[in-house]
Amino acid sequence: MNNDITPKKIKAVIFDLDGTLADTLPLCIAAFRKSIEPLIGKHLSDEEIIATFGPSEEGTILALAPQHYEKGVADYLKLYGELHFMCPVPFEGIKELLYDLKKMGIRIAIVTGKGMHSTEISLKQFGLASYFEIIETGQPSGPVKADGIRKVLNYFTDLSPDEVIYVGDAPSDIMASREAGVRAGGAAWADTTDGVQLESVLPDHMFYDVEDFRVWLKEAAYISPNSQ
Repeated sequence: MNNDITPKKIKAVIFDLDGTLADTLPLCIAAFRKSIEPLIGKHLSDEEIIATFGPSEEGTILALAPQHYEKGVADYLKLYGELHFMCPVPFEGIKELLYDLKKMGIRIAIVTGKGMHSTEISLKQFGLASYFEIIETGQPSGPVKADGIRKVLNYFTDLSPDEVIYVGDAPSDIMASREAGVRAGGAAWADTTDGVQLESVLPDHMFYDVEDFRVWLKEAAYISPNSQ
């Protein structure tokens, strides 16, 4: 937990995407299953698919259908877009939260394990792309969220790490935050999130719904005198 007696005000929020901005996990699983199963000729359980998460979707294709990599990636992205009706909007309150952060002068970024193309598909679907100054996506080789957070910090050159919070729904998000030296916020508002498991890695702050996070930010965030 954060032991600062007088922690600095938050000046930037970095968001995870899947399970934090929107309930996209069931969509991801469905798109992986429909794209990979015909290529390998066998059924994949949710657990088998989820076990490959960490790298981008290209990494999942490499893990589950390495002999069909190019077709697997192409089919996945096609199906991911076609099946996006499964997750047509972000979580309730997210768009309003992002709007409020912009008005307050809080800087906003994304660091996600998703690949660049699926990230673009989802942000276009949700109408959210314009809110983020910088977006760092995943790599096929493995988890790179801590590096992504560091790249955002390098972009936000006028901010110190303790003025930034990374908000994500998985224990690995908390560990990446800690590794990068920023505050860690546990987002436990998705049905797919294991709140107990998330709490067990001791995030600096836990949020159980989007409104909970919004209320906390009203006290914790620095409001720019130039905000609209």
